[in-house]
Amino acid sequence: MSKVYGIGAFAALFVLTSSAHADLPDFTQLVEKNGPSVVNITATQGDGAAQKGDDADDQDDDGGPQQNMPPGMQDFLRRFFGPNGPNGGQPHGFARSAGSGFIISADGYILTNNHVVDGAEKVTVRLSDRRELEAKVIGKDKTSDVALLKVNATGLPVVNIGDSSKLKAGQWVVAIGSPFNFDHTVTHGVVSYVGRGGRAPGEQYVPFIQTDVPINPGNSGGPLFNLDGQVVGINSQIYSNSGGYMGVSFAVPINMAMNTVEQLKTTGKVSRGMLGVGIQDVTSDNVKSLGLTQVGGALVGQVTPGSGADKAGVQPGDVIVAYNGHDIGSSSDLPLLVGNTKPGATASLKVFRDGKTIDVPVVVGELPGEKGAKLATLDSSAKPHSNALGIAVEDISTDDRKTLGLKDQNGVVIAQAGPVAQRGGLQRGDVVLKVGRAYVKSAAEFQGAVKDVKPGDSVMLLVKRGEAAQFVTLTVPKKG
Repeated sequence: MSKVYGIGAFAALFVLTSSAHADLPDFTQLVEKNGPSVVNITATQGDGAAQKGDDADDQDDDGGPQQNMPPGMQDFLRRFFGPNGPNGGQPHGFARSAGSGFIISADGYILTNNHVVDGAEKVTVRLSDRRELEAKVIGKDKTSDVALLKVNATGLPVVNIGDSSKLKAGQWVVAIGSPFNFDHTVTHGVVSYVGRGGRAPGEQYVPFIQTDVPINPGNSGGPLFNLDGQVVGINSQIYSNSGGYMGVSFAVPINMAMNTVEQLKTTGKVSRGMLGVGIQDVTSDNVKSLGLTQVGGALVGQVTPGSGADKAGVQPGDVIVAYNGHDIGSSSDLPLLVGNTKPGATASLKVFRDGKTIDVPVVVGELPGEKGAKLATLDSSAKPHSNALGIAVEDISTDDRKTLGLKDQNGVVIAQAGPVAQRGGLQRGDVVLKVGRAYVKSAAEFQGAVKDVKPGDSVMLLVKRGEAAQFVTLTVPKKG
């Protein structure tokens, strides 16, 4: 039987729709005011001279000649270019990456991501008035993925810097950048989460802003605005199984970025605090054995000899439940707080030990920077696709073991990382210590451990980069 609706129902629907539409934000003024402060950045590595013997066999399965790229360019590929790569058929010894940035001072200071310009020999900035200026890299910080550039110009339009600590999940945010080199493209969404710890090695000190703003290749380094037209973040990463946008994007908080800028200007480097502990989550399996009443805190697994934590008496088996008055809900909360503490400052820990909570004052040390000589000598002819993970590994020589700080015979070095490994944050020079629960001592052992991995499978690797080691889970996408 047909249903008859009174006109009042349609009127109510019309009012509801009109009211909802009226509540939606209008971004036009925000974009008109801030668009001129957003720039397009091109970073070039190499002189473009082709090497002898270049052919299709010299390219990896990503579709681009990445074998001779520096780690910074590979990091750029991992974050934003996906399986096809940025270079297409460009020759070996030449790489070009495109990104975004924004002007923070009228005399030419510009912020962007470190991975946009890392390893570049020439950086070109294109302004909104189509002028192209060569930029100098004043400083860069890989951990926060921030780079400070300077162009020789005055009277430039600048952005208004906001306060990222005031962001809340559900707030509207807007990105302006150059996806696929379409400059001044505007996308919008909401904040999905605030303070998301990075998953890749070395990123645990960055409290990322997670959003659902569409971010694609070329948005990297561009600004993230709140509705007041203030920059609250720098668009830095996407989480994707395909290399393209899938609804999860990450931005570096502007408060952290501006702190990085000040340190780069004054000292030329960025200092971060370090306790000197190896930590992991407290799980439901070990709550009872630790004497805790609930899951939470950071379980100390190891203490570095001579560190601030060691001198303060922190012991393996302790559970750090608070740092300077901030509760530690999970182990990922602690590095974010410690990293933002000035080295030399005294911090207060609340530690659960033997059924009691005690206060432990500790002098915070300084996190060591990336070691310049941490990479092993690698054979560039290694092929990355002899297994489903797309990883080519090599044995580590005795000399390289000393360079990498390896005290035993375990571990193989990654010579090349395919798309699956790149999406997990792995890169050339990382050392794989374990596949699953088993140590690997040679390239042959590694190949044997992963030979049966197939599409849809997930594999957990223990990976060492610099002084840090952590488990990384790689999932091979299903075909079709």
